[in-house]
Amino acid sequence: MPDADFFGGLAHAHPAAVSLNTASRVDIVPTGRAVGAEIRGVDLAQPIPADVAATLRSAWLDHLVLLFRDQYLDARHYLNAARIFGDPVEGGARRYMKAAGVPVEDRFPEVTILSNLDESGRPVRDNGGLGSYEVVWHSDNSYVEAPPAGSCLYSLEVPTHSGNTSFNNQYLAYETLPDDLKQAIAGKRSKQDASRNSAGVLRPGLKVPERPEEVPGPMHPLLRVHPDTGRTTLYLGRRRVYPSQFIEGLDETESEAVLARLWAHATRPELSWTHVWKPGDFLVWDNRCAMHYREEVDDTQRRVMFRTQFAGQVPVAA
Repeated sequence: MPDADFFGGLAHAHPAAVSLNTASRVDIVPTGRAVGAEIRGVDLAQPIPADVAATLRSAWLDHLVLLFRDQYLDARHYLNAARIFGDPVEGGARRYMKAAGVPVEDRFPEVTILSNLDESGRPVRDNGGLGSYEVVWHSDNSYVEAPPAGSCLYSLEVPTHSGNTSFNNQYLAYETLPDDLKQAIAGKRSKQDASRNSAGVLRPGLKVPERPEEVPGPMHPLLRVHPDTGRTTLYLGRRRVYPSQFIEGLDETESEAVLARLWAHATRPELSWTHVWKPGDFLVWDNRCAMHYREEVDDTQRRVMFRTQFAGQVPVAA
């Protein structure tokens, strides 16, 4: 289904009575978990004054993930809201699609329609993208040289009982690492495979790598410094079967053993929070210090969202 079919979003359903956004109305409600907070008292379809924007950006750095419920946005509203947190840019996957000659919608190049629909608008398991598949723990676009600083999703249609998204705190993952693991990865970099998306689907024009030298994508530090907070965070990016990710300078056996321990530690339940979607949810996360995971979607029900990401920086090693 063409992206433009959805660009009107939910703006048509916006309630008639609208309150202006003021700093005094902003209510920050932490999830009570290791990550995340809900923001109440803000209408993202309305202008956001500078002081309100500053409050929201500060909350984002503090809580890593922010949730805004009951938002009524079209594509323009959505991009304006995203600009509170960063500069929306075209996603890495879209660039691979264009390079392979796959038709893409160019009206709002920074907005991806993330859905489980086929070309006829029917929900399916496999639509060539993420579809309805489980999406493993990852950091968005870690397979590019300068991964996005953050990402945001806005839900138009969601299934009733599936497709929840979990986030975790990679500051805490680093801070709670056993000392021997901290020493093992100090100054080390890992390969970030660009050949497959986060659901394991091979990208157009690429092949599954079989040897380390065949893996497309950059090396990034396993420990990076957040450019805004100055804090050290674990940065794992993404992993599939070897050689999708490997640690530079280690042999296969040692690299796999270290990575297995890192991933098991970083994705522990006590470091995470799970969001249950409703239509009109706007969710923004810091891609530099939080990974995310999506459970499998019921492929008999539609799931449609706006997605964008913000311009980032080449990771700086801690």
